[in-house]
Amino acid sequence: MEKIEKNKVSLFKMVSFTVCGIVVLDTFVAPAAMGVSSITVWLLTALFFFIPYGLINAELGATYPDDGGIYSWVKRAFGEFHASLVAWYYWVNVAFWMPAVFIAFSTWFSMAFAPNINIWILGILAIAMCWMIVGVGIRGVDLSITVTNIAAICKVAVLIVFGLLGTIYAVKHGSANDFSLSAFSLSFNFNTIAYSSAIVYNLLGFELISSIASKIDKPEKNIPKMTILAGVLIAVLYIIGTYGLLVAIPADQIDPLDGFFYALKELCSIFGAGQIIAFRIIISIALFTLVSNMISWTLGGVEVLDEAEFTKKTKLLGHRHSKYNTPDYSYILMGVISTILIVMNFVLSGSANDAFWTILSFSFLVFFLPYLWLFPTVVKLRNIDIDTPRPYKVPMGKFGLYISSIIGFLFIALGIVLLFITGEGWDPLYHLTLIIGTGITTLFGIILYNNSKK
Repeated sequence: MEKIEKNKVSLFKMVSFTVCGIVVLDTFVAPAAMGVSSITVWLLTALFFFIPYGLINAELGATYPDDGGIYSWVKRAFGEFHASLVAWYYWVNVAFWMPAVFIAFSTWFSMAFAPNINIWILGILAIAMCWMIVGVGIRGVDLSITVTNIAAICKVAVLIVFGLLGTIYAVKHGSANDFSLSAFSLSFNFNTIAYSSAIVYNLLGFELISSIASKIDKPEKNIPKMTILAGVLIAVLYIIGTYGLLVAIPADQIDPLDGFFYALKELCSIFGAGQIIAFRIIISIALFTLVSNMISWTLGGVEVLDEAEFTKKTKLLGHRHSKYNTPDYSYILMGVISTILIVMNFVLSGSANDAFWTILSFSFLVFFLPYLWLFPTVVKLRNIDIDTPRPYKVPMGKFGLYISSIIGFLFIALGIVLLFITGEGWDPLYHLTLIIGTGITTLFGIILYNNSKK
């Protein structure tokens, strides 16, 4: 048996880290509003997007096992400037997404354990969780990997139990939705396309582990293996979760934000007098997985940014902790941004809440942007860097490579376009935030890059 070099990330840890990063219990719910046909959409999206996306990451990760992952790949293909922008987008998205995760955390905690808790305490709880993530990140990769390994096991357990509870519930009480064969058929309309883009959002993150490629044991072998193992597991878990959700709640009554919480509460009714105890145990584990999800993404976001050229030449983003040698100011700045957004959500009311969720949509947009570079990158590197050995290649030669890249790019581009389409037409607050926010983010990234070159 081959020995794993000390402190190297093993295949098991890679799979755990990737499952922890991609499987998210609070955002996979929305497509279930389509009904049972959403399971078909999950399967088709996994087939036409998730598989090509995974294959591309397997080739890039195995061929170029450099720290920084997506930054390193884009730099090789398109140069320092483009790669720095990609790293900047990656980091900004996490900073704006973290508040939403911990607002969901504090909301679920309140609903499960303290329904009459003061709103100020909920805000303080959400902020405290953000700074706990900052602290874990500053402590270094080893602690983050350990926590995400535990969390991955918890996520698998929660979703498998969720599916089993759904099956038992359906036998005892019947299903809230029709699961006949005809219910799985699709109508290809705008909603189908929109929810497919939401599914794509929930499937992104294969490249996360490559942000710490130098710490991976035998990346040329293990990254392709991880892609297959994690990919199958992730797709199965999301489909099991969607099934449990649809057994418990009618499709037209699914809450896109808290649907998992309400479905779990309903499914736990099969325990009779033990319903509350069972529910609180499972929801406690689910809350832990929300925390761990942000650990994996903050680690990935900061590590990618840390490799960017402008972070090496600026005191703020390039600063390193004296004890742990981690880019501590990058984590701290994330915490500051998250705190400001959480305060805005809890202190203000009405339109301010609308503004907060608009900012969250902006983070979704920024999240999609790096992937516009990822898919052309694999094609360009295959064409210009012909001498580098490729331990793994996207199957079917150039044809498979081009098809995978084009399909992946189109899915991402469609997701960006759909963020601008709302049922209410032009909304100045929403649309201007997306347009101006992305413009300012891009401009700031360019300024940082230019200053670093002086």
